[in-house]
Amino acid sequence: MQNNTTNNFPDISYQEWNTELYDSKHSFVSNLALDLLELLHPQIGEKILDLGCGTGHLTYKITTRGAKVIGIDNAPIMIEEAHRYYPDIKFLVGDGINFELKETFDAVFSNAALHWIKEPKKVIHNIWRVLKPGGRFVTEFGGKGNIKTIINGIYEALDAAGYGRNKQLNPWYFPSVGEYANLLESEGFLLTFASLVDRPTKLEDGEYGLGNWIRMFASCFFVGIPEKKQNIIIDDIKDRLRPHLYKKGKWIADYKRIRIVAYKINE
Repeated sequence: MQNNTTNNFPDISYQEWNTELYDSKHSFVSNLALDLLELLHPQIGEKILDLGCGTGHLTYKITTRGAKVIGIDNAPIMIEEAHRYYPDIKFLVGDGINFELKETFDAVFSNAALHWIKEPKKVIHNIWRVLKPGGRFVTEFGGKGNIKTIINGIYEALDAAGYGRNKQLNPWYFPSVGEYANLLESEGFLLTFASLVDRPTKLEDGEYGLGNWIRMFASCFFVGIPEKKQNIIIDDIKDRLRPHLYKKGKWIADYKRIRIVAYKINE
């Protein structure tokens, strides 16, 4: 079967998000990062930037510790939903590469966002710029090997359906600890904590869990593919991955997460 897409893919500035699906079936994104707040250790009166805040649930958790928080995300629909949930918190639409804020912060916090940005040096430079001297950067995101099994399944199904070129639409950046540490240190950060851990993650909604996950987080792979064909490809992905990731009625995503704490030590 021949690929029906054109030679030039449309520009995708960010993943298309379904906020209802995000909050109803993928609440683990914020729930599994609650202990990351202990690494952040927000203090009363601190100013903190939540970079990639999504629908704002962790942003709100930080405010309950007494900090003043601004949430920023490049998806307007996420920011709209965050405003609806938490009207008393300041949320802004902004890109991790190009955001411009005049104020500076005691800390920058980011959960499950930085693996969506393939220009990490620019992000790290922006984080450095908005931190006060001595300020800290605390983050968790996908690390080397994250969802490797899922990606392989997507690639194999796209190839089989004649849409192999869509593999180049992979939106993710999953660095090793060493790679990311080098980027931080080249900017001037002092790295004080770094880890890469396996975190097999149960997806909600039983049999439908992986399909929901693909539609939520991997929709960009299906640009230019008719909807009926997308459903066939997703079913093929599930068939390919079932022997590896389906256990006792649950889909298990093969997550690997990198956690970082770094400090701005000089100007």
